[in-house]
Amino acid sequence: MGKASRLPTIYLGFVFVILYAPILYLVYYSFNSGGSMYGFEEFTLEWYGEVFQDTRLLIILFNTVIIALLSAVISTVLGVAGALALTNVKHRRVRSTLLTLNNVMIVSPDVIIGASFLILFTAIGMQLGFASVLISHIAFSVPIVVLMVLPKLQEMSPTLIDAARDLGANRWDVLTRVIIPYITPGIMAGFFMALTYSLDDFAVTFFVTGGGFSTLSVEIYSMARRGISLTINALSTLIFLVTLALVVGYYAISTRGLKPIRWEVRDE
Repeated sequence: MGKASRLPTIYLGFVFVILYAPILYLVYYSFNSGGSMYGFEEFTLEWYGEVFQDTRLLIILFNTVIIALLSAVISTVLGVAGALALTNVKHRRVRSTLLTLNNVMIVSPDVIIGASFLILFTAIGMQLGFASVLISHIAFSVPIVVLMVLPKLQEMSPTLIDAARDLGANRWDVLTRVIIPYITPGIMAGFFMALTYSLDDFAVTFFVTGGGFSTLSVEIYSMARRGISLTINALSTLIFLVTLALVVGYYAISTRGLKPIRWEVRDE
């Protein structure tokens, strides 16, 4: 029984080793003064210095952050509106169909999504660049936000809304003082997930970028094709740390206790 009970833990540990060993290997050699990944010589921060001294790379980093923040904010607003709309659909079959269409963007391969947007932008004569990347990131982020917010809406008791209306709250008050505060953990989780997906995305961005505009994922791919450099290790390590911080923030928000909802009685 003792060995059997330890098998899930051993298996889980093995999975984590497989997942994180390559990342730790990359991080380890980002501090190698030897300039290669074949033998560690001395500890150095030279490659991190090169990252921050590369003006073009810093511009690309700025582009990536702006795209990620804008797409996360816009997709969060659209995703919350979409989740609210789905919960208000009374017909079960229609609601199920809309939810299925929402999930298609999540399960579809990134290559298909990227190629589809490329064909669309080319067909309408839209120049590839900042706008095309932003629209594409919003498109694949909105379904993620919907899936983060929808469970919070479904678990919310209708009696909260009924009580607010009995106390004189109008529709706007119900939305801003009851519904939004209740689903805030889901909203924040959706925002962080959208931000993380945007920062990490390569396949879709690779298809729709152009006009001198680039993001970090595409730039790292281009740098790797020119040859192995530990600058790539340093840059990848920084991206991994930022992504890890976002994931930790997401779990901290999703597990945080809900604040009590308050509303005021209006005098008619």
